[in-house]
Amino acid sequence: MNKAELLSDVAERVGKPKTEVGELVDAVFDAMTSALVKRDDIRIPGFGVFSVKETAPRTARNPQTGQEVKVPAGRKAHFRPGKGLKEAIDAAKPAPKSKR
Repeated sequence: MNKAELLSDVAERVGKPKTEVGELVDAVFDAMTSALVKRDDIRIPGFGVFSVKETAPRTARNPQTGQEVKVPAGRKAHFRPGKGLKEAIDAAKPAPKSKR
């Protein structure tokens, strides 16, 4: 699902125009981004927790050349699903595998 599909789905569920829903969704994403930049966790009961994790410096390998590359320490966004989300995913029927 991309952002346009998300906006269409939410607009249909709440009965509001896509433009209005788009502004609200953008505001939610902006608020989440601001919280994560400040290193605050975002806890949504039944859905999960968004947080920021520190990454250690490491050595990686360029897959084309095989050359080692130093990757500096950094930060990454992390999501831990909540119990309700896990249960909903587990209860859903598996989608048929696509053939490529």
